[in-house]
Amino acid sequence: MGPTASDIARLLVREVEGFKRELALFPDDESVWKTAPGVANSAGTLALHIAGNLQHYVGAVLGGTGYVRNRDAEFSRRSVPRSELIAELDRAAAVVRDVVPGLDDARLGRDFPERMLDGTIRTGLFLHHLAVHAGFHLGQAGYVRRVVTGSAQSSQPIPLAPLIER
Repeated sequence: MGPTASDIARLLVREVEGFKRELALFPDDESVWKTAPGVANSAGTLALHIAGNLQHYVGAVLGGTGYVRNRDAEFSRRSVPRSELIAELDRAAAVVRDVVPGLDDARLGRDFPERMLDGTIRTGLFLHHLAVHAGFHLGQAGYVRRVVTGSAQSSQPIPLAPLIER
């Protein structure tokens, strides 16, 4: 049996929770917005991007939530307090928990309702892509934090425990 929608939801939520742990390790709200030479995006920018991405693709497109994405703002907003970033991430996790587990195998096998790069992609494959995309940006946020703060402390970004069946 292949991965189920519930499995995909658990992966997506794990990545979102990892972002929250990363943000908590910054010493203050201001440092969340710092970058280093050669680094385009701060951890705050990456958190806004992942939250907006999931609320759009999972919430609005698959779940009909009415969320309206402002992708440009995800990359241009600055000085957003961590509390607001975490609230956005919580909304993204909630929409994943509400929408994704309810997708049956037939829905996962159909084309995602929004065209991508002038083509189509199966919904299940696109949801896997979203999980990998979130994990990629989570790793970036972790390295940015380490460079900006000088701390090598791990946020335990992708723990296996949330995926273990007990």
